[in-house]
Amino acid sequence: QVRLVESGGGLVSAGGSLRLSCVSSGDRFSEYDMGWFRQAPGREREFVAAIRWSTGWTSRSTAYADSVKGRFTISRDNAKNTLYLQMNSLNTDDTAVYYCAAGRDVQAQSHQAEYDYWGQGTQVTVSS
Repeated sequence: QVRLVESGGGLVSAGGSLRLSCVSSGDRFSEYDMGWFRQAPGREREFVAAIRWSTGWTSRSTAYADSVKGRFTISRDNAKNTLYLQMNSLNTDDTAVYYCAAGRDVQAQSHQAEYDYWGQGTQVTVSS
């Protein structure tokens, strides 16, 4: 069983930055593909970014939604069982609840159904 807890959300002005964290309480964190998704009020939950599992120094494949490319960076620290999302140049369209997710052998990183475990989410609000 994997338990995911997000943190780092808050209120920020447009153009500002935030870094989200997601801590996993389960074992073998490095063996899970991880993703960030978000849900804005009145909208479906959507893919934000994903990072492949990794062990040791193997390469870590990442993927991003077009809307966040060049502004957001996903990373992971396997020693700390933690996933990160660095968000820069935030705009009001980024306002949403952000969720982290974990799955094994994820084929399509942007597909929510591929992920088995989800956090409760952290609110990000960007003011104009």
